[in-house]
Amino acid sequence: MILTFDVGTSVLKGGIFDSAGTLISRAEVPVHLNDRGDPLIHEADANNWISALALVTAQLELPSGDKVEAVVVSGNGPTLVPVGSGGEPLDFAMTWMDRRGVEEAGIIAEITGRYVDPTFYLPKALWIFRNKPAVYRQTRHFCTCPEFIDLYLTGRAFTVLPSEQFAPYIWTPGTIEKLGMDTDKFPPFIRPGEPMGEIRLEAEELLGIPAGTPVFAGGPDFVMALLGTATVRPGRVCDRAGTSEGINLCAEQPVEDSRLMCLPHIIEGYTNISGIISTSGKALSWFKSISGRGELDYEGLFEDICQVPPGARSLLFLPYLAGERAPLWDPYARGTFVGLTANHGRKEMTRAVVEAVGFAIRDVIEVMGENGLSIGELRVTGGQAKSPLWNQIKADITQRKILVPSVQDSELLGDACIGLFALGNYSSLAAASESLVKIGRSFTPNPELRELYDRLFELYRASYRGLKDVFSKLAEIPLEEEG
Repeated sequence: MILTFDVGTSVLKGGIFDSAGTLISRAEVPVHLNDRGDPLIHEADANNWISALALVTAQLELPSGDKVEAVVVSGNGPTLVPVGSGGEPLDFAMTWMDRRGVEEAGIIAEITGRYVDPTFYLPKALWIFRNKPAVYRQTRHFCTCPEFIDLYLTGRAFTVLPSEQFAPYIWTPGTIEKLGMDTDKFPPFIRPGEPMGEIRLEAEELLGIPAGTPVFAGGPDFVMALLGTATVRPGRVCDRAGTSEGINLCAEQPVEDSRLMCLPHIIEGYTNISGIISTSGKALSWFKSISGRGELDYEGLFEDICQVPPGARSLLFLPYLAGERAPLWDPYARGTFVGLTANHGRKEMTRAVVEAVGFAIRDVIEVMGENGLSIGELRVTGGQAKSPLWNQIKADITQRKILVPSVQDSELLGDACIGLFALGNYSSLAAASESLVKIGRSFTPNPELRELYDRLFELYRASYRGLKDVFSKLAEIPLEEEG
């Protein structure tokens, strides 16, 4: 029996898998971001993750007769937590959406000679070093999100490195030293599937997981999602759909294009070419809340927009509520409705927000195509995958077939792949992934909507180009403190 956890932005999930990779129990508990009212600041309370972990484990009701053979944890990245000598968080976690480190990213880029985004791990650590020296001095470890959980479970600090080529995107000793920081605050690297330690007594008392149970390295959620969707062959694309959206293409060769992230794949010999959309599901939950529909479930919300024709009656939305990463890499981009008239209402605006996610995905895959990359079907996972209408809208806008795996919690299934591989049930991670991932449903593009969405997509791109300077000028205006 494999016990898996994934720390998301809005929920912490847990799952129990049997040795055949069947999901036999699942639970989730909400976790929260701290709203500071600043578009660059996005923080979370790491203690909230531990509380949620206890609630999830209680809901899973670990069977007393079946032994837990392995625990594997994944979580949102790049999120960073400064941790004290007792394993306690010293400050709020700087989440993957946090973009305070713009200046720090520039400093690191000058040293390394490569583009560094403010959301990466090292700019966050450097920001703390420069802006919160007291926190920095007390920091024993800078932990990424899942490794903070692993530290609580085992008492041991590591940083998961999916492959050696990932190091420059996380941190390297040489860069840390050049920045004037202490290398011993950055935990040693460990590879997925390697043993991190065992459940300690304190964790057993809170969670009920037997002390001595082995904990194996999982990793960043987007890496686990590749395994959990079987995006392990060239041409396959994982659309990891949640609060944000990660479009990850398995390719044979890297490309040189600053609009895309080009990382090694967890499967040796392949490249993971990706684009991260900062706020996709987050944009819809935001609009649901501000439009007075916060209590409405998503099924009811989508019944609403079924009454609105494709194209939302010529209304567009730019979903840049926390800046935008790929393919724009603009921390100052902002969310915008384009084309509002007195004839538009809540339903049209809701559909425009939903369609904006499809346009943002297409923006990324169009850039991939410009680089000569082969792009096949999109394997959708996460909360959005549960909506047939949203899946169909994505298929129609991208003109790509959408596949929905039977287990839509791809991070949990990816964790299970890691656990079963670590226990020797499979000869490789690719073999585990191909065996465990099953496709449940598929959605084919409607060719009659191609012309409409082609025109709207060009206007979507043109809207950002026309507003880019406005966004940067708005960012220069100081925010007034409330109260």
